[in-house]
Amino acid sequence: MRNIRFQLFLLVLIGMTIAQTAMAQGSYNEPYRPQFHFTPEKNWMNDPNGLVYYKGEYHLFYQYNPFGNSWGHMSWGHAVSTDLMHWKHLPVALAEENGVMIFSGSAVVDWNNSSGLCQSSDPKDKSCLIAIYTGHIEGKNQSQHIAVSNDRGRTWTKFAGNPVIDIGYRDFRDPKVFWHEATKQWVMVVVLSKEQKARFYGSKNLKDWILLSEFGGAGVADKNVLWECPDLFELPIIGQPNKKRWVLIVNINPGGVAGGSGGQYFVGKFDGKTFTNDNPVETKLFLDYGKDFYAAVSFSDIPKRDGRRILIGWMSNWQYAGKEPTVPFRTAQSIPRELKLKQTAAGLRLVHTAVKELQSLRGAVTTKRNLELSKPQVIASGEALEISGEFSVSKDATAIIRLSAGTSETLIGYDAAAQTLFIDRTKSGEVSFDRNFPGRHAVSLQPQQGKIKLHIFVDRSSVEVFGNDGEVALTDRIFPASKVQQVELQGANSKCLALKVWQLKAVWK
Repeated sequence: MRNIRFQLFLLVLIGMTIAQTAMAQGSYNEPYRPQFHFTPEKNWMNDPNGLVYYKGEYHLFYQYNPFGNSWGHMSWGHAVSTDLMHWKHLPVALAEENGVMIFSGSAVVDWNNSSGLCQSSDPKDKSCLIAIYTGHIEGKNQSQHIAVSNDRGRTWTKFAGNPVIDIGYRDFRDPKVFWHEATKQWVMVVVLSKEQKARFYGSKNLKDWILLSEFGGAGVADKNVLWECPDLFELPIIGQPNKKRWVLIVNINPGGVAGGSGGQYFVGKFDGKTFTNDNPVETKLFLDYGKDFYAAVSFSDIPKRDGRRILIGWMSNWQYAGKEPTVPFRTAQSIPRELKLKQTAAGLRLVHTAVKELQSLRGAVTTKRNLELSKPQVIASGEALEISGEFSVSKDATAIIRLSAGTSETLIGYDAAAQTLFIDRTKSGEVSFDRNFPGRHAVSLQPQQGKIKLHIFVDRSSVEVFGNDGEVALTDRIFPASKVQQVELQGANSKCLALKVWQLKAVWK
């Protein structure tokens, strides 16, 4: 009898293992599940937080609800990667506790233990990770808090002296902190959301902060707009390596260029105390001209030998994020992008390019050259694709890449008469969940010697388009009728000079 019971136990155990394996294999294969963009295993996600590189790992924290697929119980979810592509999920890093939600913020490496909170057992290593975040008490106020990790981000201890900044405001949030070498201090940029102001604070120890200055009244500053999720960093100018400028990012909701939430930026100078805008106050510069790129912030502590400024944004829009037709997860993060500054006729502008690590996902490639677009041509199909193309366009030309999946279609196109690059998702599949979702989103793009370049990433439920080597970007979510989409070229008075379509490997298998 005992032997029979043991055999039954083994059969049950084997059955459970098979079931668990099947669940694991299918857990990243649900309808609309991105294959190379970051998504949580389950539940709600919004803003990327605490992006930092430390001891060989990229850390991605994010606004997370551990208990459901809608906004609430805000905590910091956590994942790590060695290559920005393959992410390992870790337990919740900072949890809602004692009525204090963990809103957005940043993380830094305290290399020299300026905080006094690092407790390394290695006498040659004084460093630890410090998270700086907004503590949100519903119906009361928002204040800035810190937490420390002495085990490479695996566990966190909230500072006993929190909050480190509390001015008694209800809309005072999203601290981004960095070390300013010239003035030998930590600098925090944080926003007074309803006042459309960024505040700058300074500290020697990450615990005691003094107000340095304020910036506001520029860009999108309508009284109904909330300023959120700021960032501040210095970039060299392309072709002028000894000349640099500072970029101040301020995400906005509403006020995005395509409606709803979006991101704006300013270019100027920062002396460790004050940010000075290079442009007139009414100048509006947008990070992305699609509908789904928000709360974008950059990584801290990328090694100097690398030297890149890498940005990730939340791929959704507050107009409809809570209604996206996905289970058991909701929303996604963008691909990591490298930012550069380029001198243009209109002034200094940000350039976005996909990080080089994405090339490691490339599989089979389809190559075409010198295709007339007068007749539609099917080029390739797949679930996760990278498309790189160059097109000649006369003054009345159209060039369109059509992504079709059964009855749905997404159009990525260039209208030479209007000189605009666009994504049209009005018929892209499931669009009825919110009236603000279907639409056509466009940005001005000038041809270069009669040509345009497109670099596109398609990942089941998203499209990211970069025009003319990243001079403009458009990011849109889509929910097509099937996982596999067909790539078709069509147009008028234009030619596809060169085209490559790569199948991209899934990062979750």
